[in-house]
Amino acid sequence: MKLIFITLSLLLSTSSFANANRAWTILKANGGNYKVYPRVIENLVNDGLYFTSIPYVKEYLFRNKGQSNRELDKLIDEIVSEVGIKQFEVLPDSALSSSTAPMLKYIYAKKLFRKKQYSKTLQVLNKAIPGDHAAKPFALFLEASAFSLLGKTDNAVSSYKRCVSVSNDQRSDYKNDANRTRQLEINRDYCIVGVARTQFAAKKFEEANLSYLDLEKSSYIWPEILFEEAWNSFYLRDYNRTLGKLVTYKAPVLDFIFNPEIDVLRALTYMELCLWNDTRNVVDGFYKAYTSDHSKLKGFLRKHRKDYKYYYLLMKSYSKGTPSGNKLLDKYIKGIRNDPAYREMFVTFSEGRKEIEKVKKLSSGSAQKIFLRNLKDSLVLQRDLLGAYVRKGIMQYTAQLNKAFEGMSYIKLEVLARKKAILYNTKYEGVRSRGNIRNLKRNEKQYFWTFNGEFWADELGDYVFSLKSECN
Repeated sequence: MKLIFITLSLLLSTSSFANANRAWTILKANGGNYKVYPRVIENLVNDGLYFTSIPYVKEYLFRNKGQSNRELDKLIDEIVSEVGIKQFEVLPDSALSSSTAPMLKYIYAKKLFRKKQYSKTLQVLNKAIPGDHAAKPFALFLEASAFSLLGKTDNAVSSYKRCVSVSNDQRSDYKNDANRTRQLEINRDYCIVGVARTQFAAKKFEEANLSYLDLEKSSYIWPEILFEEAWNSFYLRDYNRTLGKLVTYKAPVLDFIFNPEIDVLRALTYMELCLWNDTRNVVDGFYKAYTSDHSKLKGFLRKHRKDYKYYYLLMKSYSKGTPSGNKLLDKYIKGIRNDPAYREMFVTFSEGRKEIEKVKKLSSGSAQKIFLRNLKDSLVLQRDLLGAYVRKGIMQYTAQLNKAFEGMSYIKLEVLARKKAILYNTKYEGVRSRGNIRNLKRNEKQYFWTFNGEFWADELGDYVFSLKSECN
């Protein structure tokens, strides 16, 4: 009985991967000729072996430039949707540009965008992505961003609004796919904010102020946008609302947000109100919090350079509860771990690792050996992409902190100059009242909350100070 059970289990295990076994048969029968790769890829995809199929996709694209294959295009779209775009961003531009797969055209457009070739980005997007394609919402966001950076404000706003609409439409189509729904919601919210960012860049601060408020507080990206709202209020000279937005970052639920420029803007705002003691306290607190660990991090980055595996393992250790030993670095890592793009890459990596057990169940030992080797190549690349993303995040945070130190140095000097000017040109009237409701400003999308002891749990981000400027 036991022997029969084992035999049946083996048969069921083998038959459940009939497509992958067929892929191996096709490869053997044709001597590994790349021209049969589309059939190989199809069979692997049919058994859910997406990462295992990647090397065959890449080699076929590289060797078969300029020739379209609609069936393969559909398969590529499916593979990219499962493994993410990072795996294919490493392909040369020539392979991406010659492909007719809409998803690869989108990836090519993204690479052009990063090279600041915005007009060419728009040319590729206009020809490549059908209106009902899965990549369309993300292509519209990229299109709108390109228009914005080209200074074409009206075109940008129009594309961002289309992006919101298309993202919502597709969201209803994928309501049973939680991962896809989350991607579309985040894309939609970035497009909502894109309208405000474009208006801000065009110095339409009043319009931007209203547009930022269109983003729901339940949005995943809302915490990072508070800082932008604060800057917009600063340019409107609504300094009390700037401080109100910034104080929200002290909420415990937002402790994963790290942005050193928050302190710079806070100090700058106090300086504009001529509240010198408050300005000095923010500056001194900033130097005390970051100077020592920041200096140590410079040596850390020089030591590990581009060791992507190390950075992947660093994140892995932190995620398991082992801190790095540098509080500032831990702040960086925590922020990166909560980044939607990083989380998406990690999820796909975890799913890819599940393919190992599938491949081990194939009937042919040779098939197992070859497919496992290909799968390992894809997974090692995904691991290194994760590590590279962690390193890039640390580098970006470090650059922000360098900029913040420069900003604080400027503020210290500017405070001295302004205090000197006030002493020479006006009379200082002494200590004034710290706040009055008459100093508040609000628009039609904002209301006054009476506050009966409620704090962070109720209306995060709607706080506003009521300080009076002490400038004469």
